[in-house]
Amino acid sequence: MGKHKHYEKALEQLQVELIGLQRWLRVTGKRLVVIFEGRDAAGKGGTIKAITESMDTRGYRVTALPKPSEQESGQWYFQRYVEHLPTAGELVLFDRSWYNRGVVEPAMGFCSKAQYEQFLAAAPLFEKLLTDDGIILLKYWLAVDQKEQEERFAERADNPLKRWKLSPVDLASREKYAEIGKLRDRMIERTHAPNAPWFVADFNDQKRGRLNLIRHLLDQVSNPDIAAPAVKLPKLRGKLKREHITEHALQVPEVY
Repeated sequence: MGKHKHYEKALEQLQVELIGLQRWLRVTGKRLVVIFEGRDAAGKGGTIKAITESMDTRGYRVTALPKPSEQESGQWYFQRYVEHLPTAGELVLFDRSWYNRGVVEPAMGFCSKAQYEQFLAAAPLFEKLLTDDGIILLKYWLAVDQKEQEERFAERADNPLKRWKLSPVDLASREKYAEIGKLRDRMIERTHAPNAPWFVADFNDQKRGRLNLIRHLLDQVSNPDIAAPAVKLPKLRGKLKREHITEHALQVPEVY
């Protein structure tokens, strides 16, 4: 079996288990938050897509917030994230999160030193409020070497389907690889806790990284086997009918 086929087969099995996880959340009313942080081009978006690809869209949300508005900049820092937290039975995946202030903002000069220090002190307290209320919180940092990151940046720059992924912040961060690493280490040291742990995943090989992260995620959550009820389609009466297409229907040219 080729490497890609092996990946597809392994991912499919994990996606079956993810559907079981979603079913468990719905039955128990548990709430799960998964945070994805990491190097630019590490693979956060692709991993989230792999996780949600076969899930019921009504049971999860992906949150990727843009730059704060002027109004949001005047709020309590965590305020705009609170409204995106899950309700009972729901999974929320953050494609970057409140941890922007732990790495990106100080590296790029988007916050003051005082704001940065205040965040490091406040984040564990904020997260304890969440977990004390029963929210399951998992935090992942996707790690990638600078050489691999540069190759991915070059691929994105050359590919018109991926070029939109290169933001001005991504380009500026290329010169701050070492600084971002130091900020990452300090952030994890200050905000890692038993109730809200950090996990660092090697994403130099994105496919291997995805499989390992998803397997790890599933292993962190108590997920008893709640079997999906069997579905038996009732027998139809009469003949099968063709779809009626009116003269107002869109005329799509045959391609295949």
